[in-house]
Amino acid sequence: MIRQIWPLSALLLGTAFLLFAGGINGLILPVRGTAEGFSALSLGLLGTGWAVGYVSGCVITPRTVGRVGHIRTFAALCAFASVTILASLIFITPWAWIPLRAICGFCFAGAAMIVESWLSERVEPESRGRIFGIYTMINLGASTAGQLTLIAGGTEGFLFFVVGAIFYSLAMVPTAISSTSTPRPLVQVNLNIRALWLNSPLAVVAVFLVGISNSAFGTLAAVYGSEVGLTLTAIALFSSIPVMAGAIAQIPVGQLSDRMDRRKVLLGIAFIGICADLAFIVVHPESQLVNLVLASIFGAAIFSMYPVIVAHANDHAEPGTYIQVSGGLLLVLGIGSIVGPLIAGALMSAAGSSGLFYTTIVAHVLIIAYGIWRIRRRSAVRGRDKTEFVSISPTRTSTPETGVFTTTPDEYSEETTLSATDAPDGTPANKP
Repeated sequence: MIRQIWPLSALLLGTAFLLFAGGINGLILPVRGTAEGFSALSLGLLGTGWAVGYVSGCVITPRTVGRVGHIRTFAALCAFASVTILASLIFITPWAWIPLRAICGFCFAGAAMIVESWLSERVEPESRGRIFGIYTMINLGASTAGQLTLIAGGTEGFLFFVVGAIFYSLAMVPTAISSTSTPRPLVQVNLNIRALWLNSPLAVVAVFLVGISNSAFGTLAAVYGSEVGLTLTAIALFSSIPVMAGAIAQIPVGQLSDRMDRRKVLLGIAFIGICADLAFIVVHPESQLVNLVLASIFGAAIFSMYPVIVAHANDHAEPGTYIQVSGGLLLVLGIGSIVGPLIAGALMSAAGSSGLFYTTIVAHVLIIAYGIWRIRRRSAVRGRDKTEFVSISPTRTSTPETGVFTTTPDEYSEETTLSATDAPDGTPANKP
């Protein structure tokens, strides 16, 4: 394993720096914004801006890489991300932060695609599952470490903005000096709603609702924590523990979904999410410990839904189209992520901190209602016809390249050949 990891160390180190900076950036803005008196709606728009930028980055970056190459594009994206966090320090107003956050989301998506493409090129199909697991652990660990860094001091000064900028800049160094050969062209995915709908209506509806729920919580969890009186340390834990719980929960959830109807597993997870929603709304806990326990349960539910949905959609997909299906669902998730923080922010401004969980509970109820209807309309996939469940990082870092990185050895050759040469409509991709 060491011999496999060592040649990838530069790329993994660059990823760690990028996610560490992203963890700082993603938490410092809502915490500082709350302290500055920004409304919940304006802070929710930070998440909307991020999602718009992230989806745009997934679509546009492959064309940019086709023109100027991987290393130059990656360096430019890291530089722009560094600029956005420093500009956020200079212009402390939500109307500057929202477009800056959109630019950061664009940069983050593009940088993640390039790193994943590079790693995918260097990893043998037989070992990509283990390497992807290590990559996911690094992502989660670095992002969590970035968030927990805020515990070391107050958020009222400039320190964490500067530290974030430093690590965004450091992220470009390992790839810039790496001797790794330039990888294949990036995956280019078009959004074909009709094809996705014909493949699995439940997957389309559920992934959109999951985008609403997860992005609302990911953006406004820190705002909720501030409004209910959590300390800065507790706020950092309240934002990071759910993501870790979601990653851990994917192990038993994946095993269960491989043995029974994935739709029933999804409905069970959504029910657990509803129970956590109701606990936050009805009990309205003030204790830091109770909030953290409920956040863990909530995170284990909401951040384990997406891989189940992708696996369910792939169960119905034709061989050779898994990347296109997963990439299309990712874009639908992104559209939901645009809407979620906007709705939750408006509800929090009108109804207080519980407005966050009014948003998530509606999304989870709709998943269950539509899921029950689809179960009655379509029979379950037989066990031998199921695709392999693949754990996916519950953070907002999945890209179309993740679909390539997580393909099984049997799928790898056909999938990567198709995705690297053709767009989903059959036209050449990444053509200069």
